[in-house]
Amino acid sequence: MPETSQPTPEPPQLTEEHRELLDQVLDKWSLHVLDKLCERPRRFNELRRAIPAVTQKSLTATLRRLERNGMVERAVVSTRPVAVEYRVAPLGKTLQGLIDALWSWTTVTLPDVRRARAAYDGDG
Repeated sequence: MPETSQPTPEPPQLTEEHRELLDQVLDKWSLHVLDKLCERPRRFNELRRAIPAVTQKSLTATLRRLERNGMVERAVVSTRPVAVEYRVAPLGKTLQGLIDALWSWTTVTLPDVRRARAAYDGDG
């Protein structure tokens, strides 16, 4: 009797391209920027005030990287003087649920992580 079961598909492999994208989207400042821009569009200085620890250089690099990856859009606002506003692109909006899930996960698991760190460091 011939075998009729389907072969088990191979699990997806984490390639260098996957790793690079994840590193760029999940880095320290990208999560903050995406979280703030998911709330509403913001100008550069509004973002700096919303994320006080970020430097101008880091924020600029983060916004450029997110824009290059299609997560953020840069729009010129025709005001006097002309201003630039950043907003989450449709592709970036697909990350909102994942970002919220990560924040929730860290909130729930942080006490366990603290205990594990204390036990590892010999403090517990």
